[in-house]
Amino acid sequence: MVKQRIHISADKQIEFLIRARYSLIYIVSSEETRVETVLKQIALNRSKKVFFWSITQGLQGDDNFSKDDLREPLKTLDFIDESDSNGFFVLRDFHPFLQDAVVIRRLRDLNKSLKTQANNKNIIILSPMLKIPQELEKEMSIIQFDLPRRDELNKIIGQVIRLVDNPETIEVYNDIHKREKVLEAALGLTSEEAENVFARSIVQTGQFDINIILSEKEQIIRKSGVLEFYKTDEDIENVGGLENLKTWLHKRTNAFTPEARDFGLPQPKGILLIGIPGCGKSLTAKAISNLWRLPLLKLDVGRVFSSLVGSSEENVRNAISTAEAIAPSILWLDELEKGFSGIQSSGATDAGTSARVFGTFITWMQEKTSPVFVVATANNVSQLPPELIRKGRFDEIFYIDLPNKAEREKIFKIHIEKRKRDIKNFNIPLLAEKTSGYSGAEIEQIVISALYDAFDSGIELSDERLLHSISELFPLSQTMSEEINRIRTWAKNRARKASEVTFSDEIFGEESQAKLEI
Repeated sequence: MVKQRIHISADKQIEFLIRARYSLIYIVSSEETRVETVLKQIALNRSKKVFFWSITQGLQGDDNFSKDDLREPLKTLDFIDESDSNGFFVLRDFHPFLQDAVVIRRLRDLNKSLKTQANNKNIIILSPMLKIPQELEKEMSIIQFDLPRRDELNKIIGQVIRLVDNPETIEVYNDIHKREKVLEAALGLTSEEAENVFARSIVQTGQFDINIILSEKEQIIRKSGVLEFYKTDEDIENVGGLENLKTWLHKRTNAFTPEARDFGLPQPKGILLIGIPGCGKSLTAKAISNLWRLPLLKLDVGRVFSSLVGSSEENVRNAISTAEAIAPSILWLDELEKGFSGIQSSGATDAGTSARVFGTFITWMQEKTSPVFVVATANNVSQLPPELIRKGRFDEIFYIDLPNKAEREKIFKIHIEKRKRDIKNFNIPLLAEKTSGYSGAEIEQIVISALYDAFDSGIELSDERLLHSISELFPLSQTMSEEINRIRTWAKNRARKASEVTFSDEIFGEESQAKLEI
């Protein structure tokens, strides 16, 4: 039997490192108050003292200890070295000083000397961002402090309720089901953000309103600049065709439930959707969220690569941390090749930033235990690094070809009915026949363009208008035929068909298609 990796909470990890006499510890968190509360409790449990330093207040500690004149980083480190206190020293926002060669050298010296001293002392750097110079990478232990989990958020709900005059009037006071819904909506918020939005909801509606919590959550996630919270009502049946892909997804609808774990099933990792632009890859990502009833977070890979040194790696770590805090969730990476196409030359072009970000991401994909399902899409798979598409990163790689005739009929029906027209008034087989080689997005554009023409002319939408729009649009299958054939060639023996019968199978047949690709 394979043992599952047990998640150890951040506070336990910190306590273990302190007990093991790790001299230098780096805690990454924007929740300074919450982390310091945990550190004070650890100090109390271990009968140790705790001191807090900042550039504005100097060094403050227990028993009215105060050295507000001790603000210079090197002098502070010297004081720690000479102190006879049995405790740990928390350096707030110390990361800017880690660019100083003298500070770096002093920390390396301290890493050695603190281990040999009689008193057990630890230096803890507390910062919202990770900035560790290469010289300290081996000496420094890093803790990524988790966002609040359900039990912590539940305590915050209790604290907010106690401030209400008549707490019994609050629905979540006795309704466990509604309380769970509120907790689920708040996952991914910091403790302060959760407390603020809970209080706002009470003031505004008199209850814990899930819509208010979600709207606040969307704003907070968007502030990151790399993640976007998607609310979607796209139905999986609005995706024309792709029967094999739909069947695969339907079988995993309940894959994140405790019953699936008890049955012995692993958590799904993710899928890679490759294929021709406009054929439903992004639409499928949105439909999965609705089908599985899971929140959808879109990661903009291009925005991950910030101009600030070191912030790109921090961006991807924060995105992963947020997705895991909201889990079970879906992390959508659209047009993956645009972000990871230059990995091989990263050392020469961007000092290795792309390679480090890529390494962080694929390592997480390989080893993640959290129920975060990755949906990645790519148009030009030849630009993707081979490490990303090897077995083990994704559960399956699906190839989405241009829609076949039956799929084009389905797509026409979807878009005509969406515009409140009766499909009985249209010759759907004829329209599908005339759009051989057109993508789903192009078919949608044909319907929209015909609607504009009909509206301008003051007449109803008709087959004639649709056929006229078809004649005016040149599909990608004509303008990008060589690129499309390259994608098909790659996918032939490397990816699973999303449709039972692909467009190329229908038009050329298996044998003829193989000759065409050669």
